[in-house]
Parts: sequence; structure tokens; C-alpha cells
Amino acid sequence: MRIFPSPPGQLTLADGTTLAYHRSLGATPGVVFLGGFTSDMTGIKATTLERWCQGHGQAFVRFDYSGHGASSGQFADGTIGCWADQALTVLDQLTEGPQILVGSSMGAWIMLLIALKRPERITGLLGLACAADFTEYLLWERLDESLRERLRRERVISLPSLYGEPYIIAMNLIKEAAHHRLLDRTELPISCPVRLIHGMGDTDVPWQTSLQVAEKLNSPDVRLILVKDGEHTLSREKDLRLLTRLLGELLE
Repeated sequence: MRIFPSPPGQLTLADGTTLAYHRSLGATPGVVFLGGFTSDMTGIKATTLERWCQGHGQAFVRFDYSGHGASSGQFADGTIGCWADQALTVLDQLTEGPQILVGSSMGAWIMLLIALKRPERITGLLGLACAADFTEYLLWERLDESLRERLRRERVISLPSLYGEPYIIAMNLIKEAAHHRLLDRTELPISCPVRLIHGMGDTDVPWQTSLQVAEKLNSPDVRLILVKDGEHTLSREKDLRLLTRLLGELLE
């Protein structure tokens, strides 16, 4: 008998946006996965964590931001603040009790923003290829002046991506993200245990970004794990084993 995957749940926000999600009930601390820029909840890191949590009896949630995957909305309308608020709503409405946040790339930036807003709910953070403030050094600073002028004029442009679909870059994304920058802060008042994994072969987000974050965190329990041959996606079998091992340690 062929088994079809269950359809995602739908969380309707106050503005009418619907966020698609999958939730597994289980013990706390629960785990919430926060995906990256243009990624969706069907990726191998999200589904690997879901299977691991189900096998260990832990509650788990994965979801799509607006404009991503199975959620409603246009990608070009999204901003860091918008997606962070959506993640906060998922935390508030789809989880109970203490939670561990696992964030990949942009999701690790959002993970930190949530931990700053809900410190009483977060008992651990696990970030992969943390892309805090990436809109500045990965998007805006990599555009030459002609592309910057085109973006100012057209407001939305598309650029080729190594990961499939082209990047859609909106001027509003760049400008709004300035309100959520973390790397120019003197400290990040986050006190829970934090684990950061970063590939030293990451050609998108330099591993020094995770080091900068680690240095600013107030928590005395911070570990930065550098994977010398790791790339940005950290999706190889050995990367996934490292991910689940570190999650298990945080749950202990």
C-alpha cells in the first residue's frame, strides 16, 4: 500500500496570510526549525530533524515563511522583520513550553531575533551557517553600482543562484533589514546554551560571521563547531549526523 504524506496544516495570520506547517506532538523541550532564504520546509535538514525528533519522542515544528514553499504571499513582499514576526507567531501558537530553535542560514538570524524577544521560552539555540545581517554583505555589497541603481529604480530584481531558482531581491528587503542587524551590536543578551555550526568552505556566508555572533552572546555556554570541508548547505550525511548529535546534547 502506498503511503502519501499528510498535507500541511495552515496557520492564518491577522493579515490573512496563511503559513503552511507540519507539527509533531511530543515531549518538551520541543524543536522548531527555521529555514533559510528561498528555502522551504521540505529540505533535507528539516525532514531529518523531524524524523529524529519523532524517533526520540520530542515535539517538532517546521513551517514555510510567507512567499516560501506552500505558504501564501509573494516572496518579493517579504522582509526580515515580517518573517521573524511569522516565526514568533508559530512559536506562540503552535508550541507549548520550552523550545529549542534550529536555524539554517537566514533562519539562524531569525532564531537569534526570536530568542531576544522570547527569552523565557527558549532553552537552546542551534544555528547552521548563521547568516546574521546577510542582506548587507551577501546581497547589497555584492551588487555593482549598475545593479544597485537598477534595484533602486525597479525595486525588485532577480539574480542567478547556485541553488536552483534565481534570487529575487527587493529594495524593501535590504532597507528593512537594517532595523534587525545584530553584528554591529556590542552584545546579544541571550543566556541559553548555543551551538553554531559553520563550514569553512562556505562561499556564501563566511564562517567568521558565526564567530562574531559567538563573541557577542552573553551565554557562557556557547560552542562554535567549524567543519573544515563543509559548504554552505551542510546537508551531507556527516553534516546531518553532527546536527542531530548536537541537538541531542542540547536536549540533555
